[in-house]
Amino acid sequence: MSDDRRVADTKLAQYLSEAYAKERELETTLHAHIQMTTRAPYKRRLQEHLKETKDHGRQLERRIKKLTGGGPGTVEKLAGQAIGQAKSLAKAPIHMVRGTGEAEKMLKNAKTEYWSEHEEIATYTAIETLAEQVRDAETAKLARGIRRDEERMAGFLERQIPALTKAVAREEIPASERRTNGGRSRRRTTNRGGSSRRRSSRRKSTAGSRS
Repeated sequence: MSDDRRVADTKLAQYLSEAYAKERELETTLHAHIQMTTRAPYKRRLQEHLKETKDHGRQLERRIKKLTGGGPGTVEKLAGQAIGQAKSLAKAPIHMVRGTGEAEKMLKNAKTEYWSEHEEIATYTAIETLAEQVRDAETAKLARGIRRDEERMAGFLERQIPALTKAVAREEIPASERRTNGGRSRRRTTNRGGSSRRRSSRRKSTAGSRS
């Protein structure tokens, strides 16, 4: 193996290890968020993504070991796994008490998850690009596949955040202070009634002119 190849592998292993540490950290966060989630579709998607996250970690671990030729303990040493998990464990209890109500806790969790997904998208975009630059097709393919999983999850969360925000409004704000479908319907009815009266007046005016 050439010196250039070793330098490239070392840099790729560094980036992959950073991604691995993040995936392991997110496992703990997702476990906490799943326990707090009562909306069935949202909870199912979090459970699915937890499985994806664990699989991402396994894929990264295999690739790091192949690039470094390392044995047991190599991945954990490079990734600083203990530091990542400690940070996540410290955050989880805070997430359990965030927000004033059930809906707001889920909304804040979704916002945190959305931010994390975009951090991961950026990470895997960088890994894919670096791998392409050093002609490592296998690492580029791995990063591209994981990035697409993260993009799908980010898209789900982007749609979930407005729904959760509306739930907060229903849970915490009096109906008299909220915009409702009935209110919009009444306004539209009023407008249509006004238009009808205006058309009727114009017809009467035209008839009078003809006589």
